[in-house]
Amino acid sequence: MNLKVNKDKCIGCGFCVGTCSEVFDFDDDNQAKVIENPVSEENEEKAIEAKDGCPVGAIEEE
Repeated sequence: MNLKVNKDKCIGCGFCVGTCSEVFDFDDDNQAKVIENPVSEENEEKAIEAKDGCPVGAIEEE
């Protein structure tokens, strides 16, 4: 699974980073970024939880 963060939607709330720091981190603009692509099987469940929990739907599958 490949994920991306839509920078036009991201508000930098940090839900994804707090939920799955193995896959998400903050960039220099305090917006989320994907740091593991493709997402490993061991991180996939938490990454999906982060994607589904994003309050603005900024995390998308590629």
